[in-house]
Amino acid sequence: MSAFLGTHTNKLDAKGRVSIPAAYRAALRPTAEGSPLVLRPSHKNPCIEGWPAAAFQALAAPLNELDMFGDDHDDLAAALYSNAHHSEPDKEGRIVLPADLIDCANLSDSVVFIGMGKIFHIWEPAAGEKFLAEARERARAGRLTLPGAANGARA
Repeated sequence: MSAFLGTHTNKLDAKGRVSIPAAYRAALRPTAEGSPLVLRPSHKNPCIEGWPAAAFQALAAPLNELDMFGDDHDDLAAALYSNAHHSEPDKEGRIVLPADLIDCANLSDSVVFIGMGKIFHIWEPAAGEKFLAEARERARAGRLTLPGAANGARA
């Protein structure tokens, strides 16, 4: 699977359309299952998460191991699916961001895409910059490393 790398700023038009960065488009080709992209509000941050459909299906797969009529299943299913939207880029590489997601991320005329490896985030630009600065500082202060990193290489 392709990784989503880099930080890219694009304009959001009055109809809620935004161009997906060219560097991300290769990872979002249509699949046999249909829509290549799932958009959802982040659990942790005031941003939108963009998931390739296959990665989102893998994320949600463990729900099948929970009692379908149990509270844990219902809570997790609601958190994952209730505000999720399928999206497919048009021939120009644009997607339409649903109004509820635009509101949850407080987006206006410009957005920043932040690559997060297997997913990407869509942020209001100032909030995205703040998130990146704080994440880098937490990583430095905590001297975080990747599990299994060779020779003590730092993240």
